[in-house]
Amino acid sequence: MGVKVGKTSGARRDEKKIEKDIINEKISSLAYHTESAAEEFLTTNQGTRINDNQNSLKAGERGPTLLEDFLLREKITHFDHERIPERVVHARGTAAHGYFQVYESMAKYTKAKFLTDPSEKTPVFVRFSTVAGSRGSSDLARDARGFAVKFYTKEGNYDLVANNMPVFFIQDAIKFPDFVHAVKPEPHNEIPQASSAHDTFWDFISLTPESMHMIMWVMSDRAIPRSFRMMEGFGVHTFRFINEDGKSVFVKFHWKPLLGVHSVAWEEAQIISSKDPDFHRRDLWEAIETGAFPEWELGVQIVPEEDEHKYEFDLLDPTKIIPEELVPVQRIGKMTLNRNPSNFFAETEQVAFHPGNVVPGIDLTNDPLLQGRLFSYIDTQLSRLGGPNFHEIPINRPIAPVHNNQRDGHMRQTINRGNTSYQPNTIEGGYPIQAKAAEGGFTSYTERIDANKIRGRSRSFFDHFSQATLFYNSQSDAEKKHLTDALSFELEKVKSVEIRQRMVGLLTQVDETLATNVANTLGMPVRKQPEYPMNHIIPADGDPKEYQPIKVKQSIKKSDALSMVNTIKNTIKTRQIAILAADGVDEASISQMRSALAAEGAKTKIIAPKFGYIKSATGKEIKVDQSFLTAASVLFDAVYVPGGAKSSASLKENARALQFVYEAYKHGKAIAMDDESAGLLRVLYPGNKMLSDTLQETDLAAKGIIVNVHAKRATSRDFIRAIAQHRFWDR
Repeated sequence: MGVKVGKTSGARRDEKKIEKDIINEKISSLAYHTESAAEEFLTTNQGTRINDNQNSLKAGERGPTLLEDFLLREKITHFDHERIPERVVHARGTAAHGYFQVYESMAKYTKAKFLTDPSEKTPVFVRFSTVAGSRGSSDLARDARGFAVKFYTKEGNYDLVANNMPVFFIQDAIKFPDFVHAVKPEPHNEIPQASSAHDTFWDFISLTPESMHMIMWVMSDRAIPRSFRMMEGFGVHTFRFINEDGKSVFVKFHWKPLLGVHSVAWEEAQIISSKDPDFHRRDLWEAIETGAFPEWELGVQIVPEEDEHKYEFDLLDPTKIIPEELVPVQRIGKMTLNRNPSNFFAETEQVAFHPGNVVPGIDLTNDPLLQGRLFSYIDTQLSRLGGPNFHEIPINRPIAPVHNNQRDGHMRQTINRGNTSYQPNTIEGGYPIQAKAAEGGFTSYTERIDANKIRGRSRSFFDHFSQATLFYNSQSDAEKKHLTDALSFELEKVKSVEIRQRMVGLLTQVDETLATNVANTLGMPVRKQPEYPMNHIIPADGDPKEYQPIKVKQSIKKSDALSMVNTIKNTIKTRQIAILAADGVDEASISQMRSALAAEGAKTKIIAPKFGYIKSATGKEIKVDQSFLTAASVLFDAVYVPGGAKSSASLKENARALQFVYEAYKHGKAIAMDDESAGLLRVLYPGNKMLSDTLQETDLAAKGIIVNVHAKRATSRDFIRAIAQHRFWDR
């Protein structure tokens, strides 16, 4: 007699209906448990209604509290454990819900269903974060940013764990603990917080030449983004796409913001940290709340498997990019974030990402940093979230039904039914059964591997400087200066002369001018033949010659995609514009400018010497959004000063108003002024030839200064064009 392994057709139909209902519920609500306070009694965690939540149980009114007070113990115990350990890295973050939709089917390259059905809207949860600082640090630290996306696909959760920089500091995961220990506050005094400007970090970097490409990125303006909504995301590693025929291609992932890629000035970042350390969090939250939903396009660079070794760099090296001139980025879909979390802890803090969460059609490669992350992420979640069942926390649950024989463990939430918890079995008709590839079963790519077991690194990983040079050469003059200033600032904080000298030596391998400019600022000589500190990273029995960096001639000398000068500059959507006004302001000019800016999607705020209301020249009351006491130019993208003789005179006498305009001018922001108000700049810069001699010239707009707005020679349209340029660094 044969063994029965099937189920009745009716039972299977019922099961499929239940699974479909679960998917639909998850898509609409992501299975979050929400509570309504309306007409609800206060209860314990077991549902027992509480009569007195104000007093503990005592032996008499003034007596000791009794051990039997289960209400007190439950409340205090939960409070004592409200905080889970913060992430070792990426501790400070914020997040949002949204969806992703592919433009056209990518079935030619991948069988991942969420990338092959243009009608499908896949729910996503995205967490942005800084890397080095604690949860209490500032959003504006000079740092890389995390850009992790969880796709709730019908085939299971897919996590694209990205950063806002396309490369990393190290090539092998075994060095990750050392890197993090070096960049974190120094162990003897826990200083400095959320900063790499100290000895231990630069000591590590000066001994690790493979970090030089990443150093160029993190010392550039990319490390201080204007907003999470205005920064790119990169998968860093090379992954694989696999189609239905089993054919594989290599793929690099990119997120391209539709608002363009913009940054703040380093001085601005420092001021913002004191004015509003939650600047990026608040910006994302308010944009979504007001319906200005952030959008990114998902881009891919696809490399045929047969081209794996055709480039001057190794595709598996996480310290290298594929220049877009060699492999263009194809934009294949769009992600929109349209809902803020309902509970920060339950969602943003408890979300768990893992680069090993892949779906059929997407697979991993032998990138040595990626391979180590596969272990690190899940091990971290076990510690942070209490045990092996963190996938059952609502924010981590897939919309795809889960069927397996994993049982029990700490914080298990699923109540499993049935008489078996093993496979294969006959008692439950063989279920759950393995899925064939044609039925959506995940199959790893069949890659031929014929090698010795060894601790080592491919020689193709030893070109540490060529792409660092490519990045530097691709920057505009202003960006090069900012990068030079950032390196000088950081290294001046380093107490060890030897470490500073080693770093200048490494910089000579990137660019001689860069090294010379940094050395001059530090008051140090530039050694013509720097010594590579390779003895620190050579195995005890290794050959020093084999560990020396190599230089590979690059076919690409400059890449436009690496400079933010070439980003999108045709929109001012969501830009924050400050309107400076006082009593006696020209109400008509305010109204006209606000209407023009709002029509382009910008946001405006009235900033005045006092909070509450000011009166226009005609006596009408105008509501003030902020006073100069709490507002600062660094929190805005541009400044407009409307006309009105009395208002202009008042602002010229207000030190905070002058400081506001001074900083906006110094940081290269667009400034527009009406009639009498234009004199503000003359007050601030009496010796400035451009302002004093050519203030009325129309070509002043090329410097981002629009004067006599609403007059015949200048309009609000000129101001809008200037704002879209983001900054005028040549000022």
